[in-house]
Amino acid sequence: MSPTDRTAPDALLTVTGLHKSFGDNEVLKGIDLAVRRGKVLVLIGPSGSGKTTVLRSINGLEIPDAGIVTSTDGIRVDYSAKPPKKDILTLRDRTAMVFQHYNLFPHMTVLENIIEGPVQVQGVSKTVATEEAVALLERVGLAEKRDVYPFQLSGGQAQRVGIVRALALKPQLLLFDEPTSALDPELVGDVLAVMKELADEGWTMVVVTHELAFARQVADEVLFMDGGVIVERGAPKDIFTAPKQERTKQFLHRILSPLD
Repeated sequence: MSPTDRTAPDALLTVTGLHKSFGDNEVLKGIDLAVRRGKVLVLIGPSGSGKTTVLRSINGLEIPDAGIVTSTDGIRVDYSAKPPKKDILTLRDRTAMVFQHYNLFPHMTVLENIIEGPVQVQGVSKTVATEEAVALLERVGLAEKRDVYPFQLSGGQAQRVGIVRALALKPQLLLFDEPTSALDPELVGDVLAVMKELADEGWTMVVVTHELAFARQVADEVLFMDGGVIVERGAPKDIFTAPKQERTKQFLHRILSPLD
């Protein structure tokens, strides 16, 4: 997809002209992007560049000041026109978010955390939701943790439960907000391995991450953001080996060669 083409024919979701300010701080300054079906879009950039706000705007956790989010199944949310809440909720139902700090309910067991959304929001029977949750836990190697509480999990285990909770909702689009940034380094690999498996299976994903090796290996498209704008976009091999913009070069050099 060229920089001027934001409506790729295989786009699951399209974002146009996204703006968001917090007081006098303009966090997003006109973001355009397309999330292609079955592909992985990775957002990289320095802290405060607006990456997380893009994710939260896609699923309506953050209400932008302006911009349009459109899904291929006919949902169109125009934030410039103060859209009805039901339209925002309908768009949110298409997505599931994996948060940086897990956001598991501390008073619920692992299993209860996973089935809460399907049962309470989607109306799935508890029996069916439980069967599907157990199968997902087995898939990520945590079947034996179904009846423990979040405080009894390691950070890596809690994040894998967070991924399972998102998968249990059967979303069209998975959103990951720096899912490994709160983990000890030795726990990062297990979470990234699960994410890579999901990518290989064809899940549509938008990932905000500082794990550049993961982005290089798994992403279909990489967006580099800074100062509320998309500075550069392209295939991983182009962004990481031959970036065109000087700001992209500076960022990658600082991350990849911190002692130089």
